[in-house]
Amino acid sequence: MKLFRTLFDRISSSLLATIPGKYNPAIGYAQAPPLRLVSDKITPLAAPDLSRRPSAHTVSQPDAIDDAIRRSQSWFLSKQDPAEGFWVAELEADTTLTSEYLMLRRFLDCVDPVKEERAVKYLRTMQLPDGGWPIHYGGPAEISASVKAYFALKLSGVPATDPCLLRAHERIMVMGGVVQANVFTKIALALFDQYDWEGVPHMPVEIMLLPKRFYFSIYAISYWSRAVLIPLLIVFAHQPVCRIPREQGIEELYLVPRGQVPYWKYPPFNKDQAWFTPHNFFVMLDAVLKLYDRMPLLWLREKAMHKAATWMLDHLKGSGGLGAIYPAMANSVLALRCLGYEMDDPLVQKALREIEELEVYDTATLDGQRVATLHLQPCHSPIWDTALLMNALSEAGMPQDHPALVKAGAYLMSRQTKAVGDWTISSPQAEPGGWYFQFENELYPDVDDSAVVLMALAKLKMPEPADLRESIRRGMQWVLAMQSSDGGWGAYDKDNNRVVFNYIPFADHKALLDPSTADLTGRCLEMLGALGYDRSHPAAQSALAFIKKEQEADGSWYGRWGVNYIYGTWSVLAGLRAIGEDVSSPYIRRAVSWLESKQNPDGGWGEACHSYAEEAHSGKGQSTPSQTAWALMALMSAGVTESLSIARGVQFLLRHQLKDGSWEEVMHTGTGFPRVFYLRYHWYCQYFPLWALAMYRNLRSRGRMRSEELQEQVESSGCYRFDH
Repeated sequence: MKLFRTLFDRISSSLLATIPGKYNPAIGYAQAPPLRLVSDKITPLAAPDLSRRPSAHTVSQPDAIDDAIRRSQSWFLSKQDPAEGFWVAELEADTTLTSEYLMLRRFLDCVDPVKEERAVKYLRTMQLPDGGWPIHYGGPAEISASVKAYFALKLSGVPATDPCLLRAHERIMVMGGVVQANVFTKIALALFDQYDWEGVPHMPVEIMLLPKRFYFSIYAISYWSRAVLIPLLIVFAHQPVCRIPREQGIEELYLVPRGQVPYWKYPPFNKDQAWFTPHNFFVMLDAVLKLYDRMPLLWLREKAMHKAATWMLDHLKGSGGLGAIYPAMANSVLALRCLGYEMDDPLVQKALREIEELEVYDTATLDGQRVATLHLQPCHSPIWDTALLMNALSEAGMPQDHPALVKAGAYLMSRQTKAVGDWTISSPQAEPGGWYFQFENELYPDVDDSAVVLMALAKLKMPEPADLRESIRRGMQWVLAMQSSDGGWGAYDKDNNRVVFNYIPFADHKALLDPSTADLTGRCLEMLGALGYDRSHPAAQSALAFIKKEQEADGSWYGRWGVNYIYGTWSVLAGLRAIGEDVSSPYIRRAVSWLESKQNPDGGWGEACHSYAEEAHSGKGQSTPSQTAWALMALMSAGVTESLSIARGVQFLLRHQLKDGSWEEVMHTGTGFPRVFYLRYHWYCQYFPLWALAMYRNLRSRGRMRSEELQEQVESSGCYRFDH
């Protein structure tokens, strides 16, 4: 064993010694050209240009890692908000939000010519050579994104004869035309009389009157679905239309004349071949609802409209917009207009300002020139970014009472929820105490953010220890109360798993629900470990059973909130180690084997969004800093520290670090809705590599992670044990 370790040390040191200059391990990367988010093909990370490297003495493995960690920490410390102490980076999606934003401003007749021009240029820069628009980096043209971009450009004055739209038209027609777009795209088009309401699934506002605990209640669907749908119910009831000139319309995107379209043959109304299926049942029910809508009971509709409006107005009271996510915020403005609110009404103006705060101003290359652009992000992520970074900085050795951490900790504690939100319907015994994702979203804390915040706070020394302890107590009790009956955790609600909803025609995105997932369950186990608990905790026992049941045949775990199996496997393995699970267990070794088999020849790991559509792509894709870090942390959590896979993965991270201490990544590695909506967290490629390198350094130098040392202190003191 001693001989093997000596050999491994020599191999890993040799691999890492290719980095010249004691304080310059990433030389040759600073001048790499910026990479665009979307392209027609995968653009790999720049390979080292050895010819540009100056001659310099080689450095040892510890020095290279120490220097990488130091520079990364310095980079982050310069990014902290000086007033409030949070960290936040851009959360980027795809072009659909920007297209919808252009449509919204046209519908409201509040076009800002400068903003519109910049958004048009953004859409042009993101178009693929084949004419379409994708929903994730490196992906193919997607019909709904392409139809929305095409229509938004025409609304903004781009003529159909423009080469950009000619290419787009050709690509859209090859994909089946506008009838193949998804439900939300068809609703957006119907608002401009570019699609018939008959071709849109009907959702009567009367569903607001169903009892809260009724099987098909509005509270039986996820938070994001509820926040998006309730204002949309008001819009459905009014079916408003913004008339536009014919030349701005999209009749040319129909394969047959619009008046001849048999909507029942196309999604989402095309029936299954079998005579009776859940989908076929709901298609028939939709026809009945459409008949009712032509002759509704006026007293019933008025009562339902009042309830929907009351719910929406009550949820608009915060400062972050309805649900603090763009689709719900945009729908709320449309609903307010339907209810008779004028454009200059303070509530409408407030909602528009909250949407405008999601604007991102940037530059991009168009026709060989740098141009000013504008695009929209779906929401802000300060709680998530801050909490994850604090965990990374703690692992990197930052003192528990470091001013930056204390300031960030105070910010997080100030954002702990105190109000009762919708989660009380599924978990009536729970008391407020969770954390949300955005700057403000008091009514919608989520389990994932809450668990990561608790992990971060448990590693701090705050000026008022009693306040910290109380904050952790409230947070932990809220998270535990949200555990579902299957042993796992969902994001926003408990037992939100009535799969029949996914057969409703309206739910063609298959994301109406918020069931338990392995990645969130792993995170909650990691939280329990950070607070001094082990696998004997009752919540951990049922969670372990859930995790074992959810493991894939190849040993991996599905990642609902990150792309994809690499993310899920890391989340689970980190949680298992934190609660003291035996890492030599066969099911954990299978996960290790799977991870090692997915390492790329360059030493990194990567997984494209394709893996959500085709399991054969699981764990496969261009190497990225974030996914390489997840894989490394997963392997190390499973007890693997002295392997060539680890050494090569660490080298990959060191080799791709930029001079300023940061990393660059263009792939979407976050998930909004699998197969439908993906996210690029701009700092995933920053704090996860820092975290992984720090973890590796600690395991090699001290034999354990710093988080484990802090966990041992918490466990021995029992300061966060609230079960006795």
